[in-house]
Amino acid sequence: MNTKIKYLLIGVITFVIIFLMNYIGNDAPDKLSRALLTASAAVIGLGVGMWIYSKRDQNDERNHFD
Repeated sequence: MNTKIKYLLIGVITFVIIFLMNYIGNDAPDKLSRALLTASAAVIGLGVGMWIYSKRDQNDERNHFD
């Protein structure tokens, strides 16, 4: 499986879980907008973290043994 497809799948699963947790457990009148914003922010943060982690693994020269 391509790594971009894996990252996209992880992002979609994260969005659905965070959205449902915020939408179902909230009694505020603006629960839809809050759930959408929170889930979007979580996916963006997760994407940035995975991007930094993947760049760090590509530039890691300490683990190349001769």
